[in-house]
Amino acid sequence: MFQLLRMLALIATVALAPGCATNPVSGRSQAVLMSEASEIRTGQQLHVQITQMMGVYDDLELQDYVQKLGEQLAAVSHRPKLEWKFTVVDTDDVNAFATPGGYVYISRGILPYLQSEAELAAVLGHEIGHITARHAVQQQSRAALAGIASAAAAIFTGQQALGDLTSIVGSAIVSGYGREAELEADRLGAEYLAKTAYDPDAIIRVVASLKDQELFERERARLEQREPHIYHGVFATHPDNDTRLREAVAAAGRVEAQAGGSSINEAAFLQAIDGLAVGSSRRQGMVRDNRFYHADLQFTLAFPTGWKIQNEPQQILASAPGREHMMQVTAQAPPAGVADPRQFALRGLANRRLERSQTLSINGLDAFTAVVRGDASPYGSNRSVRYVIIHHANLMWILKGASRSGDATPEGDRLFLSAAQTFRPLRSNEFALAEPHRLKLVKAAPGMTYEGLAQQAALAKYPVQQLRLFNRQYPAGQPETGRTLKTVQ
Repeated sequence: MFQLLRMLALIATVALAPGCATNPVSGRSQAVLMSEASEIRTGQQLHVQITQMMGVYDDLELQDYVQKLGEQLAAVSHRPKLEWKFTVVDTDDVNAFATPGGYVYISRGILPYLQSEAELAAVLGHEIGHITARHAVQQQSRAALAGIASAAAAIFTGQQALGDLTSIVGSAIVSGYGREAELEADRLGAEYLAKTAYDPDAIIRVVASLKDQELFERERARLEQREPHIYHGVFATHPDNDTRLREAVAAAGRVEAQAGGSSINEAAFLQAIDGLAVGSSRRQGMVRDNRFYHADLQFTLAFPTGWKIQNEPQQILASAPGREHMMQVTAQAPPAGVADPRQFALRGLANRRLERSQTLSINGLDAFTAVVRGDASPYGSNRSVRYVIIHHANLMWILKGASRSGDATPEGDRLFLSAAQTFRPLRSNEFALAEPHRLKLVKAAPGMTYEGLAQQAALAKYPVQQLRLFNRQYPAGQPETGRTLKTVQ
């Protein structure tokens, strides 16, 4: 699922304090240009921006579960005195990442691919390892000494721009910190698992699961003619039989034996994610067939049949077959005292050339439309763009339509205006349609197959493959009688 971060810029100012510090993991003195206080301050600033853009998943019990597990691991780490914060972010991407100062993020989209608390601990432990070893600080310091610390970078998470972080921290969210740093984070994560009596072999199982997910995602992206969205870090860079990875896990196993246990906790984890939103969440709204529903914002909108709809946190993008025409839907709070869509448009589009402007009423809602020449569009700048602005629920809804040709073609204009005319308040009997699909646990009955389970699953595309991936039986396994399975309803 695409996530809209490309329209936002995330600006984090990193305070530099030249000097030497002792690396918490190695115990050796290092020349670094960021004090621990600055590291913590940077993490705090990034946390505000990241949670605003990605959203915090609305499940207090799950958030508390992840926070407590993370704290348990952090307590045996090399930096136990940091004020650690673990957050499940509201994205369907398969990802987890860390920022300086003790902030760890895990997407809800990765959780269905995990099978136990030990595997969740493996992912969190790896990200803790990046923070304890100060990988972001080390790379930022090396970059600064090379004179490139302030270079801007276009940072992408699953091909979506996260914004203008520092180039080091931002790129690490996508591709990790490099092979050696990822190996060190994995070794540290295995050590923290062992010290808390979790099975370090969970790391190997997570690698295998995410490798299967990557293989499927690459094939799906090829069929859908798009770029694949692949998890970053050690789980992406290692083959599942990597010798050094297995050596790190084996070494942690010896620590685990001394700790006196090997916990997996599958039941506790499955209970924690039962009911998890799959795909879009309620906060993001739902796409069903060619219509979008949003319960909190209380509206619905239909796009032309056959158009591809991308539901993102801050916008909806819809495109015709072949991307001949595209529409974008966003919302803004109007300035104080501005409740008229025409007035809002004239203020926002000042000094632009407006043509074919008209005041409208769309399903009882005040609206205004115009064609703007020389405007920016998904196809580039200097295009003709059809604007429709609708006032609803104290927001101005901005619908923009553009065509590949660059001109306001009659066909494209007809499609844009026709779609805009379907915008209306949600009816009382439609709120259920705005609820997300959710993970549901079922017991495998004798003779149950994934093909049969897929017929009832609320998975629009590749349901059999998705169910096998969620249950660690990709590419051709079948349910084992009595096993607890994940499905989607």
